Amino acid sequence: MNPPLKYYPLLFLMITLLNFGCRDKITYDIILRNGTIVDGSGKEAFTGDLAISGDTIAEIGDLSRYTGVQEFDIGGSVIAPGFINMLSWANESLIEDGRSQGDIRQGVTLEVLGEGISMGPMNEIMKKELKVEQQDILYDIQWTTLGEYLEFLENKGISTNIASFVGNGTLRQYVMGYETRSPSGEELDRMKALLTEAMEEGAVGMSSSLIYVPSGHAKTEELIELAQVVAGYDGLYISHIRDEEDLLLTAIDELITVAREAGVRSEIYHFKASGVDNWHLLDSAILMVDKARREGLQVTADMYTYNASSTGLNIGLPGWARAGGHEATMRFIANPETRARMIRENKFHVTPDKILLVGFKNEDLRHLTGKTLAEVCEERRISPGEAVVDLIREDDSRIQVVYFSMSEENIAKKIALPWMSFCSDAGSYSNEGVFLKQSTHPRAYGSFARLLGRYVREEQIISLEEAVRKLTSFPADNLKIRNRGLLRKGYYADVVVFDPENIQDHATFNEPHQYATGMIHVWVNGEQVLKDGDHTGALPGRVVRGPGWNKNP
Repeated sequence: MNPPLKYYPLLFLMITLLNFGCRDKITYDIILRNGTIVDGSGKEAFTGDLAISGDTIAEIGDLSRYTGVQEFDIGGSVIAPGFINMLSWANESLIEDGRSQGDIRQGVTLEVLGEGISMGPMNEIMKKELKVEQQDILYDIQWTTLGEYLEFLENKGISTNIASFVGNGTLRQYVMGYETRSPSGEELDRMKALLTEAMEEGAVGMSSSLIYVPSGHAKTEELIELAQVVAGYDGLYISHIRDEEDLLLTAIDELITVAREAGVRSEIYHFKASGVDNWHLLDSAILMVDKARREGLQVTADMYTYNASSTGLNIGLPGWARAGGHEATMRFIANPETRARMIRENKFHVTPDKILLVGFKNEDLRHLTGKTLAEVCEERRISPGEAVVDLIREDDSRIQVVYFSMSEENIAKKIALPWMSFCSDAGSYSNEGVFLKQSTHPRAYGSFARLLGRYVREEQIISLEEAVRKLTSFPADNLKIRNRGLLRKGYYADVVVFDPENIQDHATFNEPHQYATGMIHVWVNGEQVLKDGDHTGALPGRVVRGPGWNKNP
């Protein structure tokens, strides 16, 4: 029997009050209140609250009726998705110290590893070589495949999430060593099988680093064959292209050819025109990428926010002297005839003042850290060519250097590109312990904070909303990773809170081991890793797998 009509308004009111009462009882694990929400989509920021339950974003909006086990009054600071470092060299630094402090303190919650070489797959010869090359960070190699390495890090404990490309150089070294020839059909099939295994283990794609060996021994046709495997899993082909100097445009054309012929999404690592005589080439390089994108090719790029790169001093040696790997280089140095030729053909003879020495294996040489190659030449009264060869011989390593080669004007131009994301191209260190034995490039501590501080707040090259998009949802989409990169209900709770008026990098080329400031709180998978600017010690990072993982039974 239905109640009389006159009771309907009262009944409706009672039901409404009951619903509100039930909703008031909802308690979230964490509520961030009164924040400026920049959700990663590029849309305009808005004021609101964000709730986290477990490892997931539970709600966004006005949550004033609800309570949290933990509550944080953000007071107008920015709430954003965690940042993605598209090129991280944290593969060894995370073994030493899983806290990833240099990056966490800038808001990075995902490290993407594997530029041209990756930590798997490995055969026994490769494991021995990696063991010999270890410097201050020493570790046992307890894995063989790339997937096993990623799981090793997760099980060990890390603060950031991790993902990785599989390097074409690693595939080549596994099958062919440092051979400079093209692979046989059987060898190519073996590389494809290893690549397939890595993709099904969750690699986000294949990388190449064509300026280095053995990656650069691959010809375009070989890259296309391998990239077709990647395309079958909707992975990304990403490349440190074959030349970033006078042959920049030819190198970009090769990447676009691979993208077109393999039908694969592609990205250019740390997009730049290197060397003052080549700065003008950047405009043409941008036009080439824009044209490819208009053609329908999905070509993107990433960058770091400095006018100096960092690489090995051995890159100044002629290609033939590097082709067989480090042991072959050392044999050439020991031979008087090839040593003399290496000195004559050294490419750093005109720019020794632009090369800063930052990383030595031999402790007896570390007093040279922070000196330029020109200063070493003056002290030893030798030519740049002799200095390069002698230092490599004495250190028995490639020697890490910083190379001042780029234009500040071009940096601003690149930041403004809609298809640009960001990276550090460095490890993620703590400014303590073993990490202080070596210098490094300041990008290891400042690349992301520098974007938000200098280029967004001070120079206003792009808006805050656009910067956050390029740090979050844009690279997440390029990597085809699910439920990360946006502040959205149901997404993983990789969340950062920072002060846009005070976020700032402090690392310099002379004193690089300095943390950025202005990042207030960081959550990774719902667990707080940074609280009031200090690391909590939490290690909630997980392996983030690419689209091929879904094809693994």
